[in-house]
Amino acid sequence: MELSEEQFQRYARHLILDEVGEEGQIRLLSSRVLVVGAGGLGSPMLLYLAAAGVGTIGVADADRVDITNLQRQIVHATRHIGALKVDSAHDTLAAVNPGVRVETHPTRLGPENAAALIAEYDLVADGSDNFETRYLLTDLCYRYAKPLVAAALSPFEGQISTFKPYLGQGHPCYRCLFRDPPPPELVPRCETAGILGAVAGVLGTLQAVEVLKELLQLGDSLDGTLLLYDALRSRFHSIRIAKDSECPTCGAAG
Repeated sequence: MELSEEQFQRYARHLILDEVGEEGQIRLLSSRVLVVGAGGLGSPMLLYLAAAGVGTIGVADADRVDITNLQRQIVHATRHIGALKVDSAHDTLAAVNPGVRVETHPTRLGPENAAALIAEYDLVADGSDNFETRYLLTDLCYRYAKPLVAAALSPFEGQISTFKPYLGQGHPCYRCLFRDPPPPELVPRCETAGILGAVAGVLGTLQAVEVLKELLQLGDSLDGTLLLYDALRSRFHSIRIAKDSECPTCGAAG
């Protein structure tokens, strides 16, 4: 694959980076990334992945754009209210970078369809807002040896990590950290708890960075580390995650 003159201009600030260069940009253009959720986390992530030239971006989301989304879900605009989020995202990303392919999946992932979808991509980025999807992606990304970059939000805080448990010892999965989901009543949803919109932007942008690092094999991966962000205190804090030998997904008993 060779870069066109338009691509040399578009990605010029990548190409002058020794750590990326022409080889790295071609790698991005050849990559396939599945983003699950086109909401608060998915929005900035999708925009930056498209701008960076990730060649094929899959977007999986069954919801439609609501006016209450617009406070934080920046891939959607007022004119998109009522449209499927995947179609809205497709429209926006095409305007950002018509040179990338956006594959839309207007469906909620479940055991009946997620495996076949995940198998089509190199990496999965989890921007979902429910534990059912998080644990499903954890199990399937382990089964198919796909890196999983996952983040979660609360009103003023967020967390992010990368999971590659298929690499073996020292590489935990999400279930090593949280064996079981908490009771639903202990996890207030955005529509009841609220959220400072820009917090979603911080975490979604961090996800984009970690996705690009994984695709380019740059720097230190968040594999084995949970990065915590506290917006009110303007602090980042990281903690190491141990692999659980009894983990039902990736442990010896899994």
